[in-house]
Amino acid sequence: MTFSMKRVRAILQKDYKDVSRNMYITTTLILPLILAAFFGRIGGNTIDVHYLIINMALILVATYVQSALVAEEKEKNTLRGLMLSPASIFEIFCGKSLLSFIASTVIIILSALLTDYHPKNLLVIIIAIFLSSVFYLGLGTFIGLLTKSVMEASVAIMPAFVIFAFGSLITPLMDQYPILTIANYMPNLQLIELAKQVEAGAGLADVLSHLAIIFVWIIAMYAVCLYVYKKRMVDE
Repeated sequence: MTFSMKRVRAILQKDYKDVSRNMYITTTLILPLILAAFFGRIGGNTIDVHYLIINMALILVATYVQSALVAEEKEKNTLRGLMLSPASIFEIFCGKSLLSFIASTVIIILSALLTDYHPKNLLVIIIAIFLSSVFYLGLGTFIGLLTKSVMEASVAIMPAFVIFAFGSLITPLMDQYPILTIANYMPNLQLIELAKQVEAGAGLADVLSHLAIIFVWIIAMYAVCLYVYKKRMVDE
């Protein structure tokens, strides 16, 4: 099996044209930047604040835009044609994810500049955010495959938005309710804990456990995506 960048670019160009015509989707791109500009102006930014914005960018841009792109294919009845095209599943997943990945990367970099975030170990943070982005793109693909329209995807993403953007707010309650400590294994909280350790001087070897947990989330998410995708190939 060969990997065709030409097919991936063709899917990317189509998605770019679709998104550029949808003001509802493009408007969501600026929300993390507005929040970052606000916190950047008032100062006193902590790791929790930096990663509140970064996690919000991941869920609003990587996940929401991705879910909208997949759901739009179903809304226009073009997903079936894409499934039956010569492109492989890997090429389709890469092509459909590339625009969301580029957009989320740009938004996260701009947000970090606005909040004046300078991690002590940039390489470790880049690896962690890259892996997190892959997970959030998978989550968006999953939501898109389950929904039938962009509007439906916009509603379906709300529980994920609350869990992954504001999940860190339950941390103070963990001492009172020990059952909540299971949330520490969520990818958003793993990213925050990793960032705190990096600021304390940790290197790549010190945070491998956090990266491994995020990687396990990626494997699980894409296994589910693959199952739903193949089921849609049969059902539709």
